Amino acid sequence: MVFSSSLFLLYFLPAFLILYFVVPRMLKNYVALIASVFFYAWGAPDFIFIVLGSIFIDFYLVKFLHLSKGNKKRWLTAASIALNIGMLAYFKYANFFIENVDFILQQIGKQPVTWTRIALPIGISFFSFQKMTYAVDVYRGVHPPLKRMSDLALYILMFPQLIAGPIVRFNEVAEQLVDRRDNENADNRLTGFFRFTLGLAKKVMIANTLGAYADSVFAADPTQLSSAVLWMGVLTYAFQIYYDFAGYSDMAIGLGRMIGFDFAENFNNPYVSQNITEFWRRWHMTLGRWMRDYLYIPLGGSRVTPMRMYFNLWLVFLISGLWHGAAWNFVVWGAFHGFFLVADKLFLLKLYKAIGKIPSVAITFVITLVGWVLFRAESMAQATDFIQGMFSFRGGTDILTPVSVWSLLVFGAFFALWAVFPAIESWQLRLFGKQQTFRSLMLMTVSAMVMFIVSLSAITSSGFNPFIYFRF
Repeated sequence: MVFSSSLFLLYFLPAFLILYFVVPRMLKNYVALIASVFFYAWGAPDFIFIVLGSIFIDFYLVKFLHLSKGNKKRWLTAASIALNIGMLAYFKYANFFIENVDFILQQIGKQPVTWTRIALPIGISFFSFQKMTYAVDVYRGVHPPLKRMSDLALYILMFPQLIAGPIVRFNEVAEQLVDRRDNENADNRLTGFFRFTLGLAKKVMIANTLGAYADSVFAADPTQLSSAVLWMGVLTYAFQIYYDFAGYSDMAIGLGRMIGFDFAENFNNPYVSQNITEFWRRWHMTLGRWMRDYLYIPLGGSRVTPMRMYFNLWLVFLISGLWHGAAWNFVVWGAFHGFFLVADKLFLLKLYKAIGKIPSVAITFVITLVGWVLFRAESMAQATDFIQGMFSFRGGTDILTPVSVWSLLVFGAFFALWAVFPAIESWQLRLFGKQQTFRSLMLMTVSAMVMFIVSLSAITSSGFNPFIYFRF
């Protein structure tokens, strides 16, 4: 079940909100938990008991580590981390590992391994990271563990952020899991509804249309397409993935706010970045901060020698690429971004400063586009042919670009890049803030209703409604 479906919008969400708002305060967490379990089981009924079982184990492991000291505390923390990394490795990477083993065996004339492919549980990349933050935050003394297992289950399975984030750290919502009275008010519900419908419109009105064209380009043989079509394909994909993922984050943040949760922002105009380092401070921000605080800093951060720091930085993004998907093109995509992060520190930041803001934004955007080819391609061979074709500036087969795609590409590019003017970012902060005047609340509510109706109409009239991050 995805947020941009008539099933969710017309049945699940209204039923949940009505029940959530009418029950006594002491029952709200249980209503949210039952709804979240139902939401997950609807899409992955075979895996819900595995997820619940791992939450049960984590609850007691972390409870015992909180009461322990010394080596016992470290061993219990390691056990919790191993449980979650083990689940992630098995369900997400076992097929990838066997495929590569089989390839090697075939090269040396041996029989391939007999293997039944493993299905991927929805959202495992996200909830595994959140479960690890629970153990690590308690181990570090950032916050004591939750007293009720149902509260931990709600933290992990909370349906607004379950499938695609934002990655919510335990210490950020620990207090809200037990008491949200300060956030449960009409203003938050109205601003939350506005944020939800804004994300819905991004996803349905922009991402879906651009995605249909991008799919047609990436489905074709890149060696036969003209350079113009290849550039158009990656441009439409770049804005599709942005409006798809940022739109989903908006919906998650809005839903959370409607029921009293404050989720961290996940996107901040990434395509106006002047270097790849800045891009990763603006794109999927909760993942970047997670990687920094739970992986990069424990590896030594900037406290080590320059060469070790560069290696750690590159390694973290190599892992980030593998986290996104079990395929070599994701590994190369991570290494590609890691390379430019190191290059930024070595010399690129000085170069960008010398050439000015607009050229820096343009160069960074082109680097990002090349990265998106690696990310979107089905194989490294396809990615290589696609990138070579982009920069050969050749003729070839053209794919007709509908007027609707051109219009939405220009529209999407404008709103993705308009924050190059600093005043726009300040305005966005005010727009997304919880403190609004009565007049602003009324305007936002009317706008939200219009966006909801238009988006719902688009959903019911179109059968194309993909969600990119279901792959992860």
